[in-house]
Amino acid sequence: MRISGGAARGTVLAVPKGDAVRPATDGMRQAVFSSLGARVQGARFADLFAGSGGYGLEAWSRGAAGGVFVEQNAKAAACLRQNIATVAKSARREAAELRLIQGDALTWRPTPDDAGGEGMEARAGGGRPDLIFVDPPYPIILDIAPRLFAGLLEMTTAADDPIVVFEHPGEIELRPEGWSLVKRIGRGARQPTVGFFRRA
Repeated sequence: MRISGGAARGTVLAVPKGDAVRPATDGMRQAVFSSLGARVQGARFADLFAGSGGYGLEAWSRGAAGGVFVEQNAKAAACLRQNIATVAKSARREAAELRLIQGDALTWRPTPDDAGGEGMEARAGGGRPDLIFVDPPYPIILDIAPRLFAGLLEMTTAADDPIVVFEHPGEIELRPEGWSLVKRIGRGARQPTVGFFRRA
């Protein structure tokens, strides 16, 4: 698994052993970021159910200003901490632009005063995210999606115009209240697909 574009292109990301993480494929991430295009430059992101951090670190490599990773699993969080340091070194950027939160993605909310500090665990700049990457374990998606999207609706405004990038199996159709599906990449059953959602 490698960063596919930007300042840290080619950097190998570590993935924890076992089934704690199902990382997005390089090809899927390339397709996602081709679709996002200029929206990435200077954006702030939130990478929920971050795992090894592939989506958020790809965004940062491609010019995002910084962001937050939220991951509950201790092994995955330790691996992500290592990946942040590796990508920061490759991209020659300060890891203080990023924040790792070991916690529940369903209850996380951005705080306006998330700014300052030192190191990769430092507060990464305040405000609501422009890009929200969501890549949860597939078996829990149908159970968590309504609550997750309701929380995202609560934390954002129409003026923010955030994009939610949600990876899920192709056989699942998500129709979250308050959100519109504006694009979908991949449609095969039992194959990963990504939906791009904006506030309705």
